[in-house]
Amino acid sequence: MLKTIPEVIAQARESLTLIDAEEALVLAKQKNGVIIDVREPSEYAEKSAKAAINVPRGLLEMKVLQLYPNESQAIFLHCATGARAVFSAEQLKRVGYLDVYVITSSLDDICNACC
Repeated sequence: MLKTIPEVIAQARESLTLIDAEEALVLAKQKNGVIIDVREPSEYAEKSAKAAINVPRGLLEMKVLQLYPNESQAIFLHCATGARAVFSAEQLKRVGYLDVYVITSSLDDICNACC
């Protein structure tokens, strides 16, 4: 039986660590973590949080493995709606990262907290 994207996202969220923008910023500082915006570069250019780097979802596993080869690196992911961040977190955990978070706040809240 096929599942809808919202069903897949809801199921994936059950196994991930979800965090709001303010908590993410504090924890990222404490853990020397990285905040990654997984939207496309054109979306990132339009509006983005100053504390976030842009690594599009399609390049995530390859780029993150190059940039952050430590499996214990704290990684905080966000996008516009949360869907890409959830799928990205799931993939990074499959690759072997141990400390991965999904920021569940809206893009506006993320920009306000991180600016």
